[in-house]
Amino acid sequence: MKKSLISLAVFGAFSTAASAQTSVTVYGTVDAGIVAERGGADGNVTKLTSGVESGSRLGFKGTEDLGGGLSAKFVLESGFKLDDGSMAQADADAPNGRLFGRQAYVGLGGNWGNVTLGRQYSPHYLALTQIDPFGAGLAGDSTNLVSTVLRMNNTIKYTTPEWSGFDGELAYGFGEVPGDTAASRQIGAAIGYDNGPLLVKLAHHSVENDTGTDRAHSTLLGAKYDFGIAAASLGVNVNKGFAGADSRDYLVGVSVPFGASTILASFIRKDDRTAANSDADQWALGYTYALSKRTNFYTAYGRIKNKNGAAYTVGNATEAGSGDKAFNIGIRHSF
Repeated sequence: MKKSLISLAVFGAFSTAASAQTSVTVYGTVDAGIVAERGGADGNVTKLTSGVESGSRLGFKGTEDLGGGLSAKFVLESGFKLDDGSMAQADADAPNGRLFGRQAYVGLGGNWGNVTLGRQYSPHYLALTQIDPFGAGLAGDSTNLVSTVLRMNNTIKYTTPEWSGFDGELAYGFGEVPGDTAASRQIGAAIGYDNGPLLVKLAHHSVENDTGTDRAHSTLLGAKYDFGIAAASLGVNVNKGFAGADSRDYLVGVSVPFGASTILASFIRKDDRTAANSDADQWALGYTYALSKRTNFYTAYGRIKNKNGAAYTVGNATEAGSGDKAFNIGIRHSF
């Protein structure tokens, strides 16, 4: 018994020392809403959808102080569908969803910045979410029309520290195609200024096709200015796609907070520069109400006018959508 008590005391001492230097946090978001889509090729649909404003998730993040200003860090973030309990982030490589499909990385950080390795958001997408009044969610999601790549697999990313409001990111995603280092490779970068009421972002993303014979890339320049009574957003995205695709995306938006409420509005134009001239315009209006610091109610409406055979649809944070019009109403809680 005495040995057991001594062992427990020693273990407790080590545990206390470890906990003083290591921090692990469990966090998440649960979001569900009713989505009414109209104008789809297969008819209208009304459904309960998970992650309308922002994707439902369960995450784990941690840091360990290694001394000398150096720290180790990790993030494991799993996306799930609240409506049926299934995994999210499904694709051709993971048809049933990914265990940690939202983010999964480990790295080191210090006064010099952070280096992380794994599945991560692209700098281009992160810049877009900062400019978009809807934050790339709800029926006003800018990615309905704006060309971007959300996440990069097999990626090493360097993030700078902040210098008087300036910061930057550089990401390289290995294509991992045997015999060809260019095939399926992705490169992303962003620089920004965020100080006081002004936010400015310049971001770029490029991706090679699976044979390394063609490349698609997008460059975003965006800004947001907070006037106090409202924040205005402007953005231009230049796209050069595979097989000669060529387009421009223009975004104008505003968010107006008053009390616990915020009104959101945006207009996005897809200007197709090819011979097809398949343009599209999106109008969106939204409203959120903060029931608390962690819980909010939301509603939004978005409509796309397609031209010359364009077939863009109104989606939300987790779905592409089926029609050219959509209405959302729901609730989101974060913990």
